[in-house]
Amino acid sequence: MTLVKLGYVAMSMNLQNASPSQTMTYKQFAGIKDREAAINKLERIARSNLQNCLRLLKHNVLNEIHFFRFSSKLIPLANHPELKGWDFISPLKNELHEIKDYLGLHPLRVGFHPDHFVLLNSSDVDVLKNTLKTLKMHEALLKGMGIDPTHRCVLHVGGAYEDKEKALEQFIHNWGLTPASLQRMVILENDDAVFSAADALYLCEKMGIPLVFDYHHHLANHERDWLLDWERVVGTWSQSPLPVKMHISSPRSQEEFRAHADFINPDMFLDFLHGIKGTVEEIDCMIEAKKKDHALFKLVEDLRGHKEIQWVDKSSFILQ
Repeated sequence: MTLVKLGYVAMSMNLQNASPSQTMTYKQFAGIKDREAAINKLERIARSNLQNCLRLLKHNVLNEIHFFRFSSKLIPLANHPELKGWDFISPLKNELHEIKDYLGLHPLRVGFHPDHFVLLNSSDVDVLKNTLKTLKMHEALLKGMGIDPTHRCVLHVGGAYEDKEKALEQFIHNWGLTPASLQRMVILENDDAVFSAADALYLCEKMGIPLVFDYHHHLANHERDWLLDWERVVGTWSQSPLPVKMHISSPRSQEEFRAHADFINPDMFLDFLHGIKGTVEEIDCMIEAKKKDHALFKLVEDLRGHKEIQWVDKSSFILQ
């Protein structure tokens, strides 16, 4: 038997006025003549984002959802070079502590997935510096929320830069330049165009990094049947305090196969579940669909009635 927990990404389609990704462009920031007033406005936006994060966590608890990805856009312009030295954590301590207190009472698995510009395999020194700075920001937010940062931050391998093998070796080189605390935070994901699960496994096994298996990405970009490597995927999680994690999404269409659909195709998800049944005690499945929590609720509805599924609560079930 395998316990399956469903989660969703960053925002709710059901809560009104609860975006955790409200932002401010640098042009808007620079347009405010008083720099202190401009920074105060940034901090107000960040406070609102964190307050909405707390609303989302309460929404999740109400709906018995135990797995959630935070938005990586909680702090607007946090890494902009013109705001170097800005201490954005101290003004947000109250909001961060409220989240910490709530998670203490209602434990959920939470984490981050930074944007595509976070590239640990770049040979560009400035890109690498900004990547490490961005990871430090995520680490500071996790610590501020009282969350152990270990294995809470999903990254893609990065760009191929016209030579995939060289790009893999560049990742290994840059990993040696990455502080140990940030290394502990990182988990890797196979992508839909360049680095397959086999490529990511090469890095994960070499450096002790857990692999988040993205089933949709695998279908779009693979060399062989994923089941041949599933035991290796599970093995990368052997030293993690967290259960195995995967991503599930569905193609928008055959013509736009790599694009994410609004909802999850339940038959596609069941194909994956039948493949892994009994191989792990627990697996957390992050739904990457345009309709966010609404997609989760619809998937639950679509899966009800299947004989091999025994529901534990509103978002978790045992696969028999």
